[in-house]
Amino acid sequence: MDAELEKLVEAGKLSSKAAGQLEKLKPGTFCLHKSWGFGRVREWNLLFNQVVIDFASKKSHPMQTQYAAENLTPLAPEHFLARKATDLASIKNLARENPTALVRNILESLDGKATAQQISEWLFGDVFTEAEWKRWWESTKKALKASGAFSLPAKKTDPIQIRGEGVSHADELIAAFNKARQPKQQITALEQIIKFHEQFKEPEKQLQPIIVTVENTAARNQKIHPELAFELIMGRDDLLARVPRVHTTHIGLTISKLILEEENRLISILPKLPAAKEKRILQALPSALGPNWTERALGLMQGSHGRMVAQIPRILNEAGQHAELRTTLERSVREHSATSEMLAWLCNERESWSELVTPDLLGAIFSALEREQHNAPGRASKLHRTLVEDRQLLGDILRNGDVGLARDVMRRLQLSPLFDELTKRSLLARIVKVHPELESMITGSQAEEKAAPLIVSWSSLEKRKAEYEELVKTKIPENSREIALARSYGDLSENFEFKAAKQMQSVLLRRKAELEQMLHNARGTSFENPDTSRVSIGTIVTLRNAETNMEEAYTILGAWDGDPDRHIISYQTAIGQALLGHEIGETVSLNTEHGTAQFTIASIQPATPDRTPAPSPPSESAVEAVIAK
Repeated sequence: MDAELEKLVEAGKLSSKAAGQLEKLKPGTFCLHKSWGFGRVREWNLLFNQVVIDFASKKSHPMQTQYAAENLTPLAPEHFLARKATDLASIKNLARENPTALVRNILESLDGKATAQQISEWLFGDVFTEAEWKRWWESTKKALKASGAFSLPAKKTDPIQIRGEGVSHADELIAAFNKARQPKQQITALEQIIKFHEQFKEPEKQLQPIIVTVENTAARNQKIHPELAFELIMGRDDLLARVPRVHTTHIGLTISKLILEEENRLISILPKLPAAKEKRILQALPSALGPNWTERALGLMQGSHGRMVAQIPRILNEAGQHAELRTTLERSVREHSATSEMLAWLCNERESWSELVTPDLLGAIFSALEREQHNAPGRASKLHRTLVEDRQLLGDILRNGDVGLARDVMRRLQLSPLFDELTKRSLLARIVKVHPELESMITGSQAEEKAAPLIVSWSSLEKRKAEYEELVKTKIPENSREIALARSYGDLSENFEFKAAKQMQSVLLRRKAELEQMLHNARGTSFENPDTSRVSIGTIVTLRNAETNMEEAYTILGAWDGDPDRHIISYQTAIGQALLGHEIGETVSLNTEHGTAQFTIASIQPATPDRTPAPSPPSESAVEAVIAK
C-alpha cells in the first residue's frame, strides 16, 4: 500500500477498505461518479486529505479521500469510456469498420447489457451526430443479429445482451415462445420465429412443437377471442410456408374454415386485428364463402367503421366486382342508408366515382350527420370534418346541379343545427361560388322569395329574438364605435384594427340579415292540443323496432327545439319528416347507423305544452337605429 495512505489509515482518517480502493484510483486513472459521470483522477493531495478529479463539468474538483473511495468507480484502460477519452480516432474507426466489436466493448463496460438509449448516450456528440447515429444504428442492428453473438429484444426499451456460450439465437426464440403465457405474447414470439426461421437447423425437432402449441391455443380461444385464433393460424400458415419440413396437426383448422364459422362475427372481429392481417382475412373471403362473398363483403362495408370501409372497395375492385360495388353505393346514397364512414370514403375518392357525386350525395351526408348528432351529440365525425375542411367538395357536388337544388341546400344549411354560424357561412360561401346568383340568400341585399313558415316554440323564438336584440342594440353599435376609433388612427392600408373591425362588421350584419329572415318566417306556438290521431308537431311518438321489438320514444317539436339527449327532434329532421302524418299501427322505414330499419308506430301522445309567454316582435326603434348607422 502507498506509504502516505498507510499514514492516513494509522491516523484514523481513512479506513483500510477505503485505502485499498484508493490504490485503484491513482492519478491518471479514469473513474465514474453516480452524479458527475465520467472523470479522471488529476492528483492526490493527501496533506489535505483530498483527491482531485477532472470531470467534464467540474475540472479540478476536490473530494475527501474517504468519500472518493466510497463513491468513485475505477475504470480499466479497456473500458469504452477510457478508450474514447484516450483515443477517440480509433473509436471512430472501429465504429466504421467493426461496429459489432464496438457494441461488444460498450456492453462489456456496462456489465454485459445495455439498451439502445444507453448505447446512444455514449456515442452522441463526440462519435456521431444524431443523424449519423440513426443510420449507423440501423445497419449495426442487422450486423448484431447476423453475428448470432448478441441477444436483441423485441422491445426497444429492453436491454441488448451478449449471448452466453452455447446459447444460439434460435434457442432464445424458442425459450421466449415457451415462456409466453398469454396468446398475445405467443403471437409476438411466433412472429420473431418466422422472421428468423433460417436460423433453425433442426426444424422438425425445434419448430414442430411450436406448431402444435399454436394450433391448440387457437382452438381454445376461437369461441371467446376469435381474433386471437385468426392471428395464431395466420402465423402458423406463415411458418409452414417458410419451413416445409414442419406440418399441421389440425387438418381442419384453416383460415377459410374460421371465416365460415365466424361469418356472423366478422364485423366485430376484423377491427381488432392489425391492418395487414385484417386485409388478409378480407382477401380470403372468396375462397371461404364462394359465390356469396361479394354480398358479404358489401354487407361488412355498410356495417363497419374505419379502415375496413377503405379496404373492402380495393379488394372488390381487384376481384372485378366494380359494378356490384357501384350498385351498392348508388342504392345506399339514394336511400340515405350509407354510413358516415362510407360517405367520408366516397367523398375522398370522388375522382374515381364522379357519377355518384351529385346533390343526392349531399342529402345522404346531411342525413348521416343528423343520425350522428342524435346518437353522439357534440362529437365531430370524420364525415363532418371532411365536409367542412375539403373546400372543393360542395362545389364538386353542386356543379352539375340546377340552381333550385342549390337553393334548397342553402336553406337547409341555414336552418341546420349541425354547424356553428361561422362554419355555416363558410359552407354557404362555397355554394355561392358555384351559383353566384344565390348571393342574396346570405347578404340579404335583394328581395328573397317567400320561404315556407317555420313552426317554432315560443321559448326558442324568445331566444332568437334576444340574440337579435343584443346584436342590434349592443354588438353592432360597439362595432361601429370600434370602426370609428380605428379610422382615427389613420393610414387605413396598414391599419390592422380597422381591417379587423370591418371584417367583424360583415359578420355581424350577415348574422343580422339571417336572424331577420328567420324571425320573419317563424310562427310561434305552445304545441297545445296537437292532433294525436296521427303524428304531428307537438306529439310524442313511440316506435317499436320490427326486428328487435325494442321501443323508443321521440318528441317532435319546432324547427329550433332539437335536443338529442332528451330524444327531442325538430320536425324538419329526416326522422321527423318520415314520421309526420302516419297513424298508430302504421310501419315506417327509418335510416339508422346500421342501415334502413322498419318501425311500427305504437302510440301517439301530446307533448308537454310550452308555457313561455308569446314574445313581442323585434323593436322597430332598434332596427331603425342600426339601419341609420
